[in-house]
Amino acid sequence: MRARTKPTTAIVTALFTVGVLAGCADDPAPRPSPESPSETAQPSAPPSLSTEEADELLRDAVAGGDVDAALLAIDAGADLELRGEAGRTPLVAATKKNHVDVALALLEAGADPNATDDLHDSAFLYAGAEGLDDILVATLEHGADVTSLNRFGGTALIPASEHAHIDTVRILIDAGVPINHVNDSGWTALHEAIILGDGSDAYVTVVGMLLDAGADPNIPDGHGVLPRRLAEERGFTAIVAEIDRAS
Repeated sequence: MRARTKPTTAIVTALFTVGVLAGCADDPAPRPSPESPSETAQPSAPPSLSTEEADELLRDAVAGGDVDAALLAIDAGADLELRGEAGRTPLVAATKKNHVDVALALLEAGADPNATDDLHDSAFLYAGAEGLDDILVATLEHGADVTSLNRFGGTALIPASEHAHIDTVRILIDAGVPINHVNDSGWTALHEAIILGDGSDAYVTVVGMLLDAGADPNIPDGHGVLPRRLAEERGFTAIVAEIDRAS
């Protein structure tokens, strides 16, 4: 009978390796560890603001044109008619800085488009005078008074015509702003487009629009001078021709 030999080191190593591999195949796949609370937590809601903090936030938002901060302040109950520098409401301040998005957010929230500052500028009047058409249209959509007057006793149409803001003039005419209103200087929009204009194409266009909308060329200025003569004296021949066309 042959003597039993001891397994060699190579055989032992091979058997061990097979056993390990077989054991690994029987084990389930490792599961990922659960996320920690810090990884699954949702962002917390912003802290509530006091009325004073909301008002201050709105002031800063208006100054910086930050519409997101303005919306946060509005949601927190900020005073939409709070008076600041020169008696400006947030809407008037935003309009004078031409922060369109902030102004629109304030109007949507209920800000008064007719509230005036110490210079008697409302958002509507200022936007009309300066040709800020996005804000102007929004003020009209939210109840702007088209008959309201600025500190010179004029409608928004008069300074819009002075500056030859063609699109603005069209908006204001379509909105029903009185065409022949006379301001404290004795001028209508037609007078102002001639007296304070330069007779260029933009002013010719504005004069034609005013005349087509019913501007009366027979209303004299404060010194009794008719628009045609005012244009003729300044050498504005194209404007003279527009007045003759409409007469």
